[in-house]
Amino acid sequence: MESLRELYKSGPGPSSSHTLAPRRAILLFLQRVKNIAYAKVELYGSLSLTGKGHFTDKVIIDTFAPIPCTVDFKLDWAYPFPNGMIVRAFNNQDELLLEWVVYSIGGGSIMILNEDFDFQRQVYPHRNFEEIMDFCAFNKITLPQFVFTYEPDLPDYLSLILNDMLFAVKRGLEGTGLLPGKLKMPRVAKSMMLQANILESHTQRNRMKLLAYAYANNEENASLGKVVTAPTLGASGVMASLMYHCYNDLGYSRAQLINALAVGGIIGNVVKTNATISGAVGGCQAEIGVACAMAAASMAYLEGGNLKIIEYAAEIGMEHHLGLTCDPVGGYVIIPCIERNGAAVLRAVDAAFMAKTIGAIKPNRVSFDMVIRTMNYTGAKIPMELKETSLGGLATECTWDLPEDIEH
Repeated sequence: MESLRELYKSGPGPSSSHTLAPRRAILLFLQRVKNIAYAKVELYGSLSLTGKGHFTDKVIIDTFAPIPCTVDFKLDWAYPFPNGMIVRAFNNQDELLLEWVVYSIGGGSIMILNEDFDFQRQVYPHRNFEEIMDFCAFNKITLPQFVFTYEPDLPDYLSLILNDMLFAVKRGLEGTGLLPGKLKMPRVAKSMMLQANILESHTQRNRMKLLAYAYANNEENASLGKVVTAPTLGASGVMASLMYHCYNDLGYSRAQLINALAVGGIIGNVVKTNATISGAVGGCQAEIGVACAMAAASMAYLEGGNLKIIEYAAEIGMEHHLGLTCDPVGGYVIIPCIERNGAAVLRAVDAAFMAKTIGAIKPNRVSFDMVIRTMNYTGAKIPMELKETSLGGLATECTWDLPEDIEH
């Protein structure tokens, strides 16, 4: 498995696959070639179909600036991965200087054909969660200790990631006005927080706060603010809202939350290695479902759960998102995406509670690895139009005030 640095990444919203990954690819591209007169980029797959709503063309043009760049939205893609782009640089004589074929593989991660980068190297020798649990049990170590055995310098990085999560939620709670795009959706996190503070029930107040935090993070994401992939930007509010709640409302220390990020990160890494975290490949089960599993495992760890309870919590969080489609209205990461982050963080807390209580009564018969294999199989069966293309599902049901059609 790759480093958790490749799972948790900070960057501009609204989509890790549509903004963070293209931006990352262009920055690497510019390091490889000089004296560019102009550039051309072709987008394919969901980068093309929902690129306008995700501001993909804008982030590419802004990253190339001041070098002139044109962005074309294409349909016919001759490569096996369903989400990608071709980047070309030219000199003043219109000669091709460099061409890259880039895959956007989810969570802001990229693969570049015929190129080898250090971020693609494998850090963890274990491939699935069963192997990790066996290793931890044999060596009598916790999951955070497992992570820091292979990445001893990671706590400092996770501390920065935690800062970015907390700041994203804080900014979102202060934001007002409309979210970018033609849906004309108002920001509501601030109002939700005000409503939470007047609730008399402690339980209801905490749950309402969690919702407000999730909305806050993903309204920041939709506004092109800086958020953290966990495992993606579209699903970033689940872990961020849990971290904010645990730090500000429940009194957990930064050190405890850094350990919890390590636990959640390993869960996400197992999925990324054995299935996918890309909505274009596996539907929203691969984004929100994985985020829920990560948060459930993190919560179970913070509440003192052992390895089996942590696994059980992650399994519940993932299992009950199986088959979830990815059909963003208008190509924006707003409907149903923001609401799903709120629903998923509540489900994550409930999953940790269920694992702790039910796990004390009977052993879980379904392993986390089983659910990941099932998710991978299910994702392959989901029709293409229900995988981040906005060609089916809710995106075609909600036809009010949508952007103009994209010309291909």
